[in-house]
Amino acid sequence: MYSPDPPEMFARKYCQPRHVSSWGLGIKRRLKAVPPVLAMFRPQVGQCCHQCTPKSRDVKLLQRSPSLGFQNLIHISEKNTRYRGWLVRRLCCVLLVGSRKVYCNTPGDRGDRLCKSTGVKKVLSSTDPLSDEENQQGLTLNTRELTTHIHPLISTCISPLLLRIASWVLLKLFRGLFYSVQVNLNHVAALHRVTALGHPLVFVSQQQRGLDYMLIALVLFCHNLQVPYTVCHLRPGSTWIRLILQRLGVIFPPPQAERDVDDSGLHEAIMTSFIGELLREGRSVSFGLAVSSGQGARWLARIREVVRDGAVPDVSLVPVSVAYDRAPQLHMQAQGVLSLLCSLLSLLCEGAQGSVRIHFAHPFSLKEMCDTGKYHVAGARPLQEVLIPVILDNRLDHLFRQKTMSWMLHPSFCPDLPPSERQLTIYLTQHLLYSTASCTAVMSTGLVSCLLLHKHPKGLHLSRLSQDLYWLLREVLFRKRDVGFGGSLSVVLYHALSVLQPHLVLVSPSDVMDPFLAPRSSPADVLALAGHCQSLTHVFIKEAVGACTVSSMLREVACCGGKGEVEFGVAFCQGKLTETALKLSHLLPAGYIPPCTSAHSFALDAVDSLVHCGILVKEELLQDHCVYDFWRRRKDLLWRSSDDMDYSDSDCEEQELCCYKLSQPSQCTDLLFFLCSLLSVYLRALSWAIEWLDLLRSPLPEPDSQALLRSFLQDRVIQGRRHYESSSADMAEAAVRTFIDLGVLEKVESGDGGVPVLGLSPLFQQQESREKLGSFVQQFLHT
Repeated sequence: MYSPDPPEMFARKYCQPRHVSSWGLGIKRRLKAVPPVLAMFRPQVGQCCHQCTPKSRDVKLLQRSPSLGFQNLIHISEKNTRYRGWLVRRLCCVLLVGSRKVYCNTPGDRGDRLCKSTGVKKVLSSTDPLSDEENQQGLTLNTRELTTHIHPLISTCISPLLLRIASWVLLKLFRGLFYSVQVNLNHVAALHRVTALGHPLVFVSQQQRGLDYMLIALVLFCHNLQVPYTVCHLRPGSTWIRLILQRLGVIFPPPQAERDVDDSGLHEAIMTSFIGELLREGRSVSFGLAVSSGQGARWLARIREVVRDGAVPDVSLVPVSVAYDRAPQLHMQAQGVLSLLCSLLSLLCEGAQGSVRIHFAHPFSLKEMCDTGKYHVAGARPLQEVLIPVILDNRLDHLFRQKTMSWMLHPSFCPDLPPSERQLTIYLTQHLLYSTASCTAVMSTGLVSCLLLHKHPKGLHLSRLSQDLYWLLREVLFRKRDVGFGGSLSVVLYHALSVLQPHLVLVSPSDVMDPFLAPRSSPADVLALAGHCQSLTHVFIKEAVGACTVSSMLREVACCGGKGEVEFGVAFCQGKLTETALKLSHLLPAGYIPPCTSAHSFALDAVDSLVHCGILVKEELLQDHCVYDFWRRRKDLLWRSSDDMDYSDSDCEEQELCCYKLSQPSQCTDLLFFLCSLLSVYLRALSWAIEWLDLLRSPLPEPDSQALLRSFLQDRVIQGRRHYESSSADMAEAAVRTFIDLGVLEKVESGDGGVPVLGLSPLFQQQESREKLGSFVQQFLHT
């Protein structure tokens, strides 16, 4: 059992000067994997959706077994081999990689099969019937382009010898970069079970860094699972590196795939046929959901087309998450051999940088996901139609509808794709984004960074930090989210502080038994701590939305009262709370709300979550209306279609009005403002981005718009000397995407016919519209 010391005992036992100085010099404590945590069993994460894939969930591949636990992948000993002895202990890593099974294959006549595929022949035969000379020139050009696209794909295969050598090198490399690489053996056993069913596996992760691809392939190889063909959009600068990676099954799409528009139809047909050939051969495939470029949705569309055309009966999608204590900064993009070796050497000189936790979620059937029909295609509306009437005219015409994100799959990709199939692909992308985020483990550095950045930004004593860490850890486990560590609370705390040491300030006078900790105030340090907090925002997203809703209504009451002071004793109507939370939920980026859950249900859950965590308490209704009741009940009884996804039997019943009040205003305000602070990072960046619209003079390509907004955010935080966490590149990218969804920025064709550019829409060229948009966002912002 997990039996940490109580907070008071922990402070007396561990807050001694000798321990204080030890972590300042860099504590390198190795974490032990203990399945039970805090007298509770570790939650079982990664279950597939019970609404969209009930049959896959009923298979119960993630069966609990007391004999299975966690394995440190980089800790290789003679127990991992069939031999024993002195020499085996020194060659155990070589013996391990030599004994693993390699599922290799040779390309064979793959090139001929690609050329003879239906899609490729259809594109080649679509030449317009012009003159014979023009037809001959077009045929020669198509043949040359066909050769250019197919040659790299034919040379992509998995070499057994090279795979074993690369695995040995990676095991040695990761031993120098990390303390441990933890893998849940129950997840590995589930992958073995689903492999026995005969369907090809498709591993999907949130594309973050090149190390993710290496870790996923290494875990599968070390557990006798098939190493997948990995789609990588990072292009090394060296030809030798690219050739070696191609022999390891890495697929480098041609440069045409990196463009957002004007993709070659021949390229798309070849890539779709190539994926179909791999899946038909029974090979696994792995790719990342690059939301910024939309590449993940494109690969999902290709796999969906292969299944729909009957090339393979079905595939099993496996969401994968990789969580780091502190991710090494290894940039593979456009690096040569010498520069890559120098980067690796500098990382190894820095020493181990924490631990890694890898989770494989429950595999589910792609065909079942598409056939259940749980996605809200019929009632979905663009975000512009959902929120713009609310922002400009306070009209609730489509507020209860689902929002669509068409930018995830650009209209230029597969223009002949039916709207329902396009929307289905976007739905799959959103669902996988949510699945990968929900199964990501919360690391100890994330917990400590969240407390220091959002709960105690001015610093706190070590004893108070231990108490809050104990509380936050219980809250995370209560929400059925796994953590990436185990052991006693003291070990966990000191490990997190040792990893975060460069970003913290320790005040440790010789006569003080309880040192004082505070985050450094430089932009780089604050951004580093904010990067660790992103997983906590996903965990507490419902509570954060509810807290921002309550904060918004408290400020509105204060403004209406004329005193300008917040009155905590006011009562809130449930309807008004739900409506305000619904408005905010539509502003959230992709990945926070599963697409099979309506925004209205999420808003109701956000209000209920505040009751569960003790911020709000239900109050008996002693009068006809609540003190703060702005809810307008319109059209309570209407005839509805039986297939209306927003219909509920409770709509025909008389809704019971209820009010909520803050449970204990003197005690719950700290928790309320802590939850508000989690979401304020994104809302503040969005609010500042609205100010940036005044400086957008001419249309720009989307990458240039994001870079210009990032520069503006950095200047903005430097002027205010605080809130540096809102100036990251991720916040700038999320703000631009939100503006595209809202119709604030619209894509227009450039004059030279190249890549489309983003320009301010005619509606928001008016100052009044931008001011209303700014007021709408700022009402949720906790300052």
